[in-house]
Amino acid sequence: MKHRKLLIATGFALAAVTAMGAAAQGIPYAKVADMLYRVMSADREVYTRLVVQRLTVDEEILTASEHFEDEAALPLPAQMFRFGAETVMDNTEDFSYALLSLDPINSNNGPVTELEREGLQFVAENPDENFYGEEELGGERYFAAVYADRAVAEACIECHNNHRDSPRTGLEVGDVMGGVVIRIRLD
Repeated sequence: MKHRKLLIATGFALAAVTAMGAAAQGIPYAKVADMLYRVMSADREVYTRLVVQRLTVDEEILTASEHFEDEAALPLPAQMFRFGAETVMDNTEDFSYALLSLDPINSNNGPVTELEREGLQFVAENPDENFYGEEELGGERYFAAVYADRAVAEACIECHNNHRDSPRTGLEVGDVMGGVVIRIRLD
Protein backbone atom coordinates (compact mmCIF):
# COMPACT_ATOMS: atom_id res chain seq x y z
CA MET A 1 0.00 0.00 0.00
CA LYS A 2 2.83 2.40 0.83
CA HIS A 3 4.36 1.94 -2.65
CA ARG A 4 0.99 2.55 -4.27
CA LYS A 5 0.57 5.81 -2.33
CA LEU A 6 4.06 6.89 -3.38
CA LEU A 7 3.27 6.32 -7.05
CA ILE A 8 -0.04 8.14 -6.75
CA ALA A 9 1.61 11.24 -5.32
CA THR A 10 4.50 11.47 -7.79
CA GLY A 11 2.72 13.97 -10.04
CA PHE A 12 1.55 15.99 -7.05
CA ALA A 13 5.05 16.03 -5.57
CA LEU A 14 6.63 17.46 -8.73
CA ALA A 15 3.94 20.14 -8.95
CA ALA A 16 4.33 20.90 -5.25
CA VAL A 17 8.07 21.42 -5.50
CA THR A 18 7.56 23.77 -8.43
CA ALA A 19 4.73 25.66 -6.73
CA MET A 20 6.48 25.97 -3.39
CA GLY A 21 9.59 27.24 -5.18
CA ALA A 22 7.37 29.86 -6.77
CA ALA A 23 6.09 30.93 -3.34
CA ALA A 24 9.67 31.29 -2.13
CA GLN A 25 10.36 33.58 -5.10
CA GLY A 26 7.60 35.99 -4.08
CA ILE A 27 4.71 34.74 -6.18
CA PRO A 28 1.44 35.42 -4.32
CA TYR A 29 0.13 32.53 -2.22
CA ALA A 30 -3.18 32.58 -4.11
CA LYS A 31 -1.36 32.01 -7.39
CA VAL A 32 0.68 29.16 -5.88
CA ALA A 33 -2.50 27.56 -4.51
CA ASP A 34 -4.17 27.99 -7.90
CA MET A 35 -1.23 26.22 -9.60
CA LEU A 36 -1.37 23.35 -7.11
CA TYR A 37 -5.12 23.06 -7.58
CA ARG A 38 -4.83 22.89 -11.37
CA VAL A 39 -2.54 19.86 -11.10
CA MET A 40 -4.70 18.17 -8.45
CA SER A 41 -7.89 18.85 -10.37
CA ALA A 42 -6.44 17.61 -13.66
CA ASP A 43 -5.15 14.38 -12.09
CA ARG A 44 -8.46 13.79 -10.32
CA GLU A 45 -10.48 14.39 -13.48
CA VAL A 46 -8.22 12.21 -15.64
CA TYR A 47 -8.45 9.30 -13.19
CA THR A 48 -12.22 9.72 -12.90
CA ARG A 49 -12.92 9.95 -16.64
CA LEU A 50 -10.27 7.69 -18.15
CA VAL A 51 -10.16 4.98 -15.51
CA VAL A 52 -13.23 4.91 -13.27
CA GLN A 53 -15.86 6.10 -15.76
CA ARG A 54 -14.49 3.99 -18.61
CA LEU A 55 -13.98 0.77 -16.66
CA THR A 56 -16.99 0.90 -14.33
CA VAL A 57 -19.74 2.66 -16.27
CA ASP A 58 -18.88 2.67 -19.98
CA GLU A 59 -17.35 -0.81 -20.32
CA GLU A 60 -18.58 -2.39 -17.05
CA ILE A 61 -15.32 -4.32 -16.64
CA LEU A 62 -14.64 -3.48 -12.98
CA THR A 63 -16.25 -1.77 -10.06
CA ALA A 64 -14.96 1.06 -7.90
CA SER A 65 -15.38 0.70 -4.18
CA GLU A 66 -14.35 2.25 -0.91
CA HIS A 67 -13.37 -1.33 0.01
CA PHE A 68 -11.28 -1.71 -3.14
CA GLU A 69 -8.56 -3.88 -1.57
CA ASP A 70 -11.03 -6.44 -0.23
CA GLU A 71 -13.20 -6.45 -3.35
CA ALA A 72 -10.51 -6.38 -6.09
CA ALA A 73 -12.01 -3.10 -7.28
CA LEU A 74 -10.69 0.31 -8.28
CA PRO A 75 -10.13 2.92 -5.57
CA LEU A 76 -12.71 5.69 -5.67
CA PRO A 77 -11.49 9.04 -7.04
CA ALA A 78 -11.86 10.58 -3.58
CA GLN A 79 -9.64 7.82 -2.15
CA MET A 80 -6.98 8.40 -4.80
CA PHE A 81 -7.06 12.08 -3.93
CA ARG A 82 -6.71 11.32 -0.22
CA PHE A 83 -3.79 8.94 -0.86
CA GLY A 84 -1.96 11.72 -2.64
CA ALA A 85 -2.75 14.18 0.16
CA GLU A 86 -1.49 11.72 2.80
CA THR A 87 1.73 11.15 0.88
CA VAL A 88 2.32 14.88 0.60
CA MET A 89 1.71 15.29 4.35
CA ASP A 90 4.27 12.53 5.00
CA ASN A 91 6.86 14.50 3.01
CA THR A 92 6.34 18.19 3.82
CA GLU A 93 4.84 20.54 6.36
CA ASP A 94 4.85 23.45 3.89
CA PHE A 95 1.39 22.72 2.51
CA SER A 96 -1.50 20.27 2.69
CA TYR A 97 -4.74 19.62 0.90
CA ALA A 98 -7.98 17.77 1.43
CA LEU A 99 -11.24 17.01 -0.30
CA LEU A 100 -14.10 18.09 1.97
CA SER A 101 -17.86 18.51 1.72
CA LEU A 102 -20.74 20.12 3.56
CA ASP A 103 -22.58 16.84 2.81
CA PRO A 104 -19.88 14.18 3.22
CA ILE A 105 -20.59 10.50 2.82
CA ASN A 106 -17.79 9.88 5.33
CA SER A 107 -18.15 12.23 8.31
CA ASN A 108 -14.35 12.54 8.48
CA ASN A 109 -14.55 14.53 5.25
CA GLY A 110 -16.69 17.32 6.65
CA PRO A 111 -15.43 20.80 7.54
CA VAL A 112 -13.66 21.17 10.87
CA THR A 113 -12.66 24.83 10.95
CA GLU A 114 -14.80 27.92 10.42
CA LEU A 115 -12.72 28.81 7.35
CA GLU A 116 -13.46 25.37 5.83
CA ARG A 117 -17.20 25.81 6.43
CA GLU A 118 -17.20 29.34 5.07
CA GLY A 119 -15.10 28.34 2.03
CA LEU A 120 -17.21 25.29 1.21
CA GLN A 121 -20.41 27.32 1.48
CA PHE A 122 -18.92 30.04 -0.73
CA VAL A 123 -17.88 27.65 -3.53
CA ALA A 124 -21.23 25.84 -3.31
CA GLU A 125 -22.98 29.16 -3.96
CA ASN A 126 -20.31 30.53 -6.35
CA PRO A 127 -18.84 27.48 -8.13
CA ASP A 128 -16.89 29.54 -10.66
CA GLU A 129 -15.07 31.51 -7.96
CA ASN A 130 -12.41 30.47 -5.47
CA PHE A 131 -12.35 31.29 -1.78
CA TYR A 132 -9.18 32.59 -0.10
CA GLY A 133 -8.40 33.31 3.54
CA GLU A 134 -5.93 32.88 6.38
CA GLU A 135 -6.22 30.93 9.58
CA GLU A 136 -4.15 29.79 12.53
CA LEU A 137 -3.88 26.09 13.32
CA GLY A 138 -1.67 24.65 16.03
CA GLY A 139 0.13 27.96 16.50
CA GLU A 140 1.01 28.24 12.78
CA ARG A 141 -0.49 30.68 10.26
CA TYR A 142 -1.74 29.34 6.94
CA PHE A 143 -2.98 30.76 3.69
CA ALA A 144 -6.01 28.69 2.70
CA ALA A 145 -7.83 28.34 -0.60
CA VAL A 146 -11.04 26.47 -1.36
CA TYR A 147 -12.06 25.35 -4.86
CA ALA A 148 -15.36 23.83 -5.99
CA ASP A 149 -15.25 20.08 -6.56
CA ARG A 150 -17.72 19.12 -9.26
CA ALA A 151 -19.12 15.82 -10.41
CA VAL A 152 -17.18 15.42 -13.67
CA ALA A 153 -18.62 12.10 -14.86
CA GLU A 154 -21.60 9.80 -14.53
CA ALA A 155 -19.49 7.56 -12.26
CA CYS A 156 -19.38 10.39 -9.67
CA ILE A 157 -23.12 10.82 -9.47
CA GLU A 158 -23.90 7.10 -9.59
CA CYS A 159 -21.66 6.51 -6.58
CA HIS A 160 -22.85 9.51 -4.57
CA ASN A 161 -26.53 9.17 -5.41
CA ASN A 162 -26.59 5.42 -4.66
CA HIS A 163 -24.32 5.22 -1.62
CA ARG A 164 -26.26 4.05 1.45
CA ASP A 165 -24.63 6.72 3.65
CA SER A 166 -25.02 9.63 1.23
CA PRO A 167 -26.77 12.59 2.86
CA ARG A 168 -27.37 14.12 -0.57
CA THR A 169 -28.85 12.44 -3.62
CA GLY A 170 -30.16 13.75 -6.90
CA LEU A 171 -26.73 14.97 -8.01
CA GLU A 172 -26.12 15.58 -11.69
CA VAL A 173 -22.91 15.86 -13.69
CA GLY A 174 -21.51 19.35 -13.11
CA ASP A 175 -22.99 19.77 -9.62
CA VAL A 176 -20.71 20.93 -6.81
CA MET A 177 -20.20 18.02 -4.42
CA GLY A 178 -17.73 19.71 -2.10
CA GLY A 179 -14.42 21.48 -2.28
CA VAL A 180 -10.67 21.09 -2.37
CA VAL A 181 -9.02 22.89 0.54
CA ILE A 182 -5.36 23.82 0.11
CA ARG A 183 -3.29 25.23 2.96
CA ILE A 184 0.15 26.80 2.58
CA ARG A 185 2.15 27.59 5.69
CA LEU A 186 2.92 31.28 5.90
CA ASP A 187 6.52 32.26 6.63
